[in-house]
Amino acid sequence: MPVITCIDDLKRIYERRVPRMFYDYAESGSWTEQTFRENTSDFDQIRLRQRVAVDMSGRSTKTQMIGEDVAMPVALAPVGLTGMQSADGEIKAARAAEKFGVPFTLSTMSICSIEDVAENTERPFWFQLYTMKDEDYVNRLIERARAAKCSALVITLDLQILGQRHKDLKNGLSAPPKLTPKTLANLATKWGWGLEMLGTKRRSFGNIVGHVKGITDPSSLMAWTGEQFDPTLDWGKIAKIKEKWGGKVILKGILDAEDAKMALKVGADAIVVSNHGGRQLDGAISSIRALPAILDAVGDQIEVHLDSGIRSGQDILKAVAMGAKGTFIGRAFVYGLGAMGERGVTTALEILHKEMDTSMALCGRRTIDELGRDVLLIPEGFEGRWQ
Repeated sequence: MPVITCIDDLKRIYERRVPRMFYDYAESGSWTEQTFRENTSDFDQIRLRQRVAVDMSGRSTKTQMIGEDVAMPVALAPVGLTGMQSADGEIKAARAAEKFGVPFTLSTMSICSIEDVAENTERPFWFQLYTMKDEDYVNRLIERARAAKCSALVITLDLQILGQRHKDLKNGLSAPPKLTPKTLANLATKWGWGLEMLGTKRRSFGNIVGHVKGITDPSSLMAWTGEQFDPTLDWGKIAKIKEKWGGKVILKGILDAEDAKMALKVGADAIVVSNHGGRQLDGAISSIRALPAILDAVGDQIEVHLDSGIRSGQDILKAVAMGAKGTFIGRAFVYGLGAMGERGVTTALEILHKEMDTSMALCGRRTIDELGRDVLLIPEGFEGRWQ
């Protein structure tokens, strides 16, 4: 086993271990992938302000996200097909998050079902909802999440229509994978992954199969899914879903200050500044670049989190110092999951925590409450001067 010191080390193991179609599913963006790239490269433009001769003892990264205690300002983001990165992947990731003390968010498009995760964990998790045309199905999903005692509903707003991801189309992405000659040749080199998958019964979308009539095979499943995302979703429908749920609601996919204000009006408990990891509107600005304007518009009235582009503890520190109350990680934990299962997710969280804690100390700060923009050196015009 190689020495693992950073998230990129996990990524290299992940690429070797997981079939190409699932690696590409995680490690890609839409169209030219401009936004996908800038989500990470824009973090690099922000510098940290080093301070010395400051008492660095007694540090803590503990804080709260939507009133829940967390070991650091991080939640595991909802990621579809997680159970194809590693057998029973959602269960493994949820367990790692629970033990570490951070929230886990289960995707509607998960392989393990809501019930699977609930039966294998003790701490309440968050459930991410895609709004679909089939209102009865959506209502039943909400009831299932309530029965599983999910502590928050995360409504994703930026997938009313699917952005094109070239690699997924070329790979013929499906769950389970279609056994074409190309796929079989690749799977033959991933025997460790294959043996694990043979040992589980969970190989399809657990929140859909058995809950929708007429879904009998991967083709009918993918066809149903592709047609179900609701292009008519508006703020009125969001308000109705919030009312049906009756608990805490996080709105994910906010990239504009005006949309943040609307989220505030419908009574959301938090918003997530996110461009879906660069997988939807290619050419949109990065999440970290969008964050300041959104914070200026609503930051003192609603909890603001950030998603997309985080690959290090320094990135988390920068987002929180800029004003975010929490962050979401997707690819960073998926790399660990694909590389080493539950232990890999734990390793990813440990890496991020150590990087954040050490960097916070070297910036002369001991607690999350002490972090502010004075910790950062932000280049002039970072938010952009757009006409």
